[in-house]
Amino acid sequence: MTASIGKSATLRRRSFLVAASAAIGVGIAADARGHAFFSPDLVGLQVVDRETGQPIRVWRHDGRLFIAGETGDRYSLRVTNHTGARVLVVLSVDGVNIVSGETAGYDQRGYVFDPYEAYDITGWRKSNSEVAAFSFAPLPQSYAARTGRPGNVGVIGMAVFKERATPPPPPEPEVLDRDEARSEPAGGTNAPAMRAAPAPPPSTAVRQGQPAPPSRDALAGRSVAESAAQRPDERLGTAHGAREWSVVNTTTFERSTRYPVLIRQIEYDTFANLVACGVIPRPIPEGRPPRPFPRSGDQAGYVPDPPPDP
Repeated sequence: MTASIGKSATLRRRSFLVAASAAIGVGIAADARGHAFFSPDLVGLQVVDRETGQPIRVWRHDGRLFIAGETGDRYSLRVTNHTGARVLVVLSVDGVNIVSGETAGYDQRGYVFDPYEAYDITGWRKSNSEVAAFSFAPLPQSYAARTGRPGNVGVIGMAVFKERATPPPPPEPEVLDRDEARSEPAGGTNAPAMRAAPAPPPSTAVRQGQPAPPSRDALAGRSVAESAAQRPDERLGTAHGAREWSVVNTTTFERSTRYPVLIRQIEYDTFANLVACGVIPRPIPEGRPPRPFPRSGDQAGYVPDPPPDP
């Protein structure tokens, strides 16, 4: 069925979680400070440091997005609906659905956002009133690894779905009273008509979708994943943290399409690991600042005299 849930005390407006059918997607960009956001005509996603309340800097590498985390730091997923209609957002962390705890798929439960609504999702959904906080942790301590699913640790995913439009009801035929009906000849244009029965409500059954073929991003991701053994630090995952108050409600939602139009992801690891993989450029060594003309002297001059005769 398309049952759902919504609303945390830390967020600006009301949100819902749902199980339903179908899909749309989003385009992504980054601002001058490297903060990720999705094109404003659809849905925005940012990973937020809960200590500062600011989005974590995003690094681009081979067309993919990365953030650097630190063990113990708590974070949230800030989702913003930039459209004038409701949308369903299915979210995963480390390949696990953050609402149901299942290995993530497109046809699962998610958050429903009202038009222009923003919502900070702070943890794994435990009930209609509680979450377990997201926090960075070493891979063995991640929720995915502790539940026997370490293969996709280090990625946050989002799939966005539009809502199926409900067709307007047909106009009701004019019904004449008895006197008017008697005055009309049989078969006349104003003959009595039966009132149309209301259309049945839309089905609330969940449509089970088939897995989509792997994207180019997913295939390209293997190069970074395969280099994990050469990284100087242990890989980073997301822990099942402390319980927090976060109230949600239930609603229904019928998806307009079977699959998402776009799936987006933000990968994460420690700063050192991202440097080792070439995602983050190596910092300039401390000391004197670099010079644009290293072969030149510290002072400008002219052609020097030749050495003196012996």
